[in-house]
Amino acid sequence: MKLLNYFQDPSSLHIGTEPLRAYYVPCREEAEANGADMLKASRAIILNGDDWKFKFYESYHQVPEGCTEKAADTTGYDTIPVPSCWQILGYDQNQYTNVRYPIPFDPPYVPDDNPAGVYVKEFSLTEEEATQKIYLNFDGVDSCYYVWINGSFVGYSQISHSGSEFDITDKVTAGNNRLTVLVLKWCDGTYLEDQDKLRFTGIFRDVYLLVRPVDHIRDYFVHTPVSEDLTKAEILVDLELCGSPSVTVKLYAPDGDFLAAATPSDGKVRFAVDDPDLWNAEHPALYTLILYTPDEVIAQKVGLRRIDIKGNVIYINGVNFKIKGTNRHDSNPFTGAAVTREQLLTDLKLMKEHNINAIRTSHYPNAPWATQMYDKYGFYVMDEADLESHGCTTLYGSKSEHVDMGEVQYEESYGYLMRDPSYENAVVDRIQHLVHRDKNCSSVFSWSMGNESAYGPNLEKAAAWIKSYDPDRVLNYENSIWQQTNTDYVNDVHDLDVFSRMYAPVEFIDEFCSKEGKKPFIEVEYCHAMGNGPGDLEAYFERLYKYPGYIGGFVWEWCDHSVYMGKTIEGKDKFFYGGDWNEEIHDGNFCMDGLVYPDRTPHTGLLEHKNVARPIRATLLDTSKGLVELDNKLDYTNIKDGFTITYDVQKDGMTVLSGTLDPVDCPAKEKVTITLPFAVTVEANTIVTLHYLQKKDALLTPSGYETGHDQLIFSTDATSAVAAVAKASGASTASAASAVSVEDLENELVVSGSAFRYVYDKWKGTFTVLVKDQKNLIAQPIQLNIWRAPMDNDRRIRWEWEAAGYDRARTKIYATEWTQDEDGVTITSTYSLAAVYLQRIIEGTITWKVAKDGTLTVTVDGERKPVHVPLAKTPLPKMPFLPRFGLRLFLEPAFADVTYFGYGPIESYPDKHHAAKLGLYTSDVDSLHEDYLRPQENGSHWNCSGLALTTSDHRSLLISGTQNFSFNASRYTQEELTTKAHSFELEKSPYTVLCLDGYMSGCGSNSCGPALAKKYRVDQDKLTFTFTLNF
Repeated sequence: MKLLNYFQDPSSLHIGTEPLRAYYVPCREEAEANGADMLKASRAIILNGDDWKFKFYESYHQVPEGCTEKAADTTGYDTIPVPSCWQILGYDQNQYTNVRYPIPFDPPYVPDDNPAGVYVKEFSLTEEEATQKIYLNFDGVDSCYYVWINGSFVGYSQISHSGSEFDITDKVTAGNNRLTVLVLKWCDGTYLEDQDKLRFTGIFRDVYLLVRPVDHIRDYFVHTPVSEDLTKAEILVDLELCGSPSVTVKLYAPDGDFLAAATPSDGKVRFAVDDPDLWNAEHPALYTLILYTPDEVIAQKVGLRRIDIKGNVIYINGVNFKIKGTNRHDSNPFTGAAVTREQLLTDLKLMKEHNINAIRTSHYPNAPWATQMYDKYGFYVMDEADLESHGCTTLYGSKSEHVDMGEVQYEESYGYLMRDPSYENAVVDRIQHLVHRDKNCSSVFSWSMGNESAYGPNLEKAAAWIKSYDPDRVLNYENSIWQQTNTDYVNDVHDLDVFSRMYAPVEFIDEFCSKEGKKPFIEVEYCHAMGNGPGDLEAYFERLYKYPGYIGGFVWEWCDHSVYMGKTIEGKDKFFYGGDWNEEIHDGNFCMDGLVYPDRTPHTGLLEHKNVARPIRATLLDTSKGLVELDNKLDYTNIKDGFTITYDVQKDGMTVLSGTLDPVDCPAKEKVTITLPFAVTVEANTIVTLHYLQKKDALLTPSGYETGHDQLIFSTDATSAVAAVAKASGASTASAASAVSVEDLENELVVSGSAFRYVYDKWKGTFTVLVKDQKNLIAQPIQLNIWRAPMDNDRRIRWEWEAAGYDRARTKIYATEWTQDEDGVTITSTYSLAAVYLQRIIEGTITWKVAKDGTLTVTVDGERKPVHVPLAKTPLPKMPFLPRFGLRLFLEPAFADVTYFGYGPIESYPDKHHAAKLGLYTSDVDSLHEDYLRPQENGSHWNCSGLALTTSDHRSLLISGTQNFSFNASRYTQEELTTKAHSFELEKSPYTVLCLDGYMSGCGSNSCGPALAKKYRVDQDKLTFTFTLNF
């Protein structure tokens, strides 16, 4: 098919489209307009549906001439739903790539084998409708499209995530009409749409006709200035009309009361509002404007709020508000980028439930109705243009320099398209589409000009346009920190209101926010939530509350991106990611980086965010007096108005008291000291847990919903904890003592009592057989263990771990000695761990004590020494920090029940335990597994003082330590978790695999964020742990 070459011409972005305007829903009656949805609007003819005819072609060159004619034969076409993504429907090929372009870098040209889809939709108009103005709207088509009505060419448009409108009045007739759309997979705009996501194609958002009177309101811009003292506000409406309709505007209060009516003067309408009910994310109060013309009604929700920047602080309604946000893509494993209102509502409910108050629309505008939902439900929105070109960094020979602590980064080709004059209009156009569409949405506090495209004159022109058109919002663009090398050009960032970057280490925040003369700091991405993580949320929130100039940030990201591919024979869901479709280039599971799984099951990282971002924080000031400080971390809500605080008191894991505190009068951002209304006896493990319950129903969460908790730990006692574990599990705490004999063989020591027989391998430094009451307790020798199945957040350090041989370390025993006294037998071996061809990783002694009742106590001392090469002045570099340091036991699978005193019931790690609670827990082994879609280390429990594993026939293993420890009990070996690419591929071992860790490294967020904080690394030179195992 011969096409006009618009799709490879950046000067021909939109042909036949209407001027840009705000999104609104025109209706016939006021009763319908208030709260109207486009899908149900009386002046909209919705073309969505499952009756579209569709034909896919591998290249647009294969599309036959004549297929756009009104009478073209569609026999042989498939019937598909719209909105949809054609890859989800089985056409073309799924692909995931992050940075690299899916096509050669040759802007504005794209490959000739450019896949195409022909869409055909029949629709009808009544005689009355055909006399009015008819506008055809597409809210989202990837990547570009040509439009015909009844065989006549209407126009062309691009920008996948922004809409276009065509006036088709002269092309339609009463009765039947045919719409034909040709969609191309790639166009010159593809180079500006290199977002980190699955690459979907097609008509993926709403398609509809607007049937409007000849004279109507074409566009309007609502301004809402609020006085500095917040006692007065104005609502100013700038109108743009089509024809000369008479206009009346009414204003209603958030509670529905009528306030005033007005008519335009010089195209403007003004309302004065005294004592305004101000909008914020905690209280999303919305006024309603009703705009009337003789034959049409439009309702516009309006939030009144004032945004100020003073020094390095952003204020909303006079308050130094804080962003506790997430980045959100349009993504669903069943529908791809074609997201429904119901799917989005599920997301928003989950966000509210987990104390997320802000959304960055990464990296493109969400559907237009989505922004209106953000207004309604109360989210601060950083609204981002459909712009990302980080593929320019991958040009051969190009270099970039990233410095964690640098305010400026340096690159050669990153900003290629932001400096290319031929792309100037395309860049500015994308940003204008964003601003015009969402300019009346109160949730939008900030415009973001795009993502990861570096900087240059094209963006500077876009920034100047935004500041001239809408100066009242915060203007953000993170990649302005990238300065081109090999040029005299210097970035001009004076129009940008904030300093913005991503994945800054907390040390950078400390340094930047302590300096004078800086802009407000927003982290547009932080705490990369990939797999088991993020582990550094608390560190960022500490800075959030410490520095007024640190406004907050958006966790990367909301959901794992994946495509549902059915079930295995065993019934497990299969979610695919990059590489699973044999793409030429892909980036693996890097798209699986969300706070929720693809099906919206929360990750434990989302639970962690919930409690780190809890609205109240409690600190125990005085145990004897029961004095507690409550710190209100909300920006606008008094504790007494928003929350009921309940408590429970536990001793050794058992609840002994519970109740409700009196209402606490504590304004937002303030602290108050209270006295607990009960006496607490400080003994054993005494813990008071405060629960923060929502006091009233909100739009998405009910009264009584728990928004977070704090634990006030009055006392801990390991001995009491072990006793509690033993009691709850039924584990034996002591066996009858007996005489112990030792048989010293050439390679083994056989230690026997009346009820046990243990075999110690002198050259492995461990027990290979543990038999008690004539039953074998272990299926393999007990192992020293330093490896863990790498988390996604270990993906960088993993290279170093494997290079150091941590995944294949072997034990070398140099000597074994034993002694016997009246208490039992002591066996000591000197050891080292090392991998083939590499030096020692760690060395030291292992000491086993066998008591007369068969109890085993093991102490492992280790030292990590650098290698000193003879004659060298300095030693070789130190090996990387260890994943863990402990023991691994392979128990009989009958050991299936677990009781522990530690942080649970969800997994917990040194830097990721704020959602967990310290207490007494029971579980079966299978339930301790967290089924990450890409297998990895999971299910560990931190800071434990007692642990028991038991069988149905009353055998038990009771474990304690001289130090608190982490443990992991699983059906899967770490080798299985390391090597398998998908959770549905995992095969259970014939054991209960028990890892006892004296040391466990944290999770961090180094899959994309900064390196794991040093305090959470197992990086000490000397390490020691002791465990007691009572069978």
